[in-house]
Amino acid sequence: MKTVIKALNDPTRREILELLREKDLSAGEIADHFPFGKPTISHHLDLLRQADLVTSWKSGQFVYYALNTTVLDELVRWLLVLSSDKKKQSEV
Repeated sequence: MKTVIKALNDPTRREILELLREKDLSAGEIADHFPFGKPTISHHLDLLRQADLVTSWKSGQFVYYALNTTVLDELVRWLLVLSSDKKKQSEV
C-alpha cells in the first residue's frame, strides 16, 4: 500500500495514469506528452510498475504500458472501509 500511495503522490505519475486510462501507450508515446527527457519518464513508469498500477510488455523494440485498475480498486475498497469504520466510531 505504501508503494501505491508513493506512486500516486506525484502529479506526473497521476498524469501518466490519466493517459493510460484512454488507451495503452508505448513509453515513447507517453514521453511525448511531457517536457522532460525519456529517462525521467522511464523512472516514473518504473515506480508505477513497482506499485502494480501499470503493466508492461515488449513488442519488437517498443515497451507498451497499460493501466492496472486492480490495485486502484483495492485502494478504493480499503479507503471506503477505513472511512466507514471512522463514521461508526463517531456514532458511538
